[in-house]
Amino acid sequence: MQAAIPFPDISPELFSFAIGGFEFALRWYALAYIAGLVIGWRLVVALMRRPGLWPGDSAPMTPAQVEELLTAVILGVILGGRIGYVLFYNPGYYLQHPVEALYIWQGGMSFHGGFLGVVVAALIFARRYAVPRLQLADALAVATPVGLLLGRTANFVNAELWGRPTDAPWGVIFPGTAAQDCGPDWAVPCARHPSQLYEAGLEGLVLGVILLALAFGGGLRRPGLATGVFLAGYGLARGFVEFFRVADAQFVAPGNPLGHVVRFTDTAGLSMGQLLSLPMLAVGLWLAMRALRRA
Repeated sequence: MQAAIPFPDISPELFSFAIGGFEFALRWYALAYIAGLVIGWRLVVALMRRPGLWPGDSAPMTPAQVEELLTAVILGVILGGRIGYVLFYNPGYYLQHPVEALYIWQGGMSFHGGFLGVVVAALIFARRYAVPRLQLADALAVATPVGLLLGRTANFVNAELWGRPTDAPWGVIFPGTAAQDCGPDWAVPCARHPSQLYEAGLEGLVLGVILLALAFGGGLRRPGLATGVFLAGYGLARGFVEFFRVADAQFVAPGNPLGHVVRFTDTAGLSMGQLLSLPMLAVGLWLAMRALRRA
């Protein structure tokens, strides 16, 4: 048998309890969302309390305004994430079962949809309070990777969004019939790339450290630079990890085993995650170069 790592014995639920015949549970995934939003909020507050980091030695918002921004961001993440999943990943199913689009507790959230939801919420907030849009975007960009780090780690704990089969020694033996259905060419038990942890490391840890160093090293004085670095960094990281991640089941077909939504050949193409990340990469590079060219 090849070297592999057994999946750790971790329950997706932190704890559960029953009241009046109904069972309530706090799942690690929900806790990751909550912790990511709270830590991101406190990080933005910390940036606002350091006016010397910003152009003209003046922070774009007050700490009190950041609390109102948090409410807008939460709505953008939840509504955008769910709508994005419905439209980008499974529109046919939800067209036939429209009521189930409201069943958020059954899972199904899109990062790209949540990102667009936050963009809309931030634009409305910036217009209402006359906050410079690029400076607001920079603050959110610095605060976002911690949420990605926690969210992708929670995906691993839930044993979902795993990667393609691998014989690498760090491959993980995920539980479940679907995870073990690797085909006749693979040994049983089958190990897979822990693609959730790849994303947590690249999109969360590495990108987060880069953005924090940029923010506290004077980068926020160039409006749009942090936003550009985040968009380009996420686009590169997500596009790279998609080479190791299993496509969503609705995109996989007998003639398209890799689940490409744009096909160049039988084995080469773009996944939905890569297709949605390309505009982020392009806009990010443009914003970063534009910010660096400014005096």
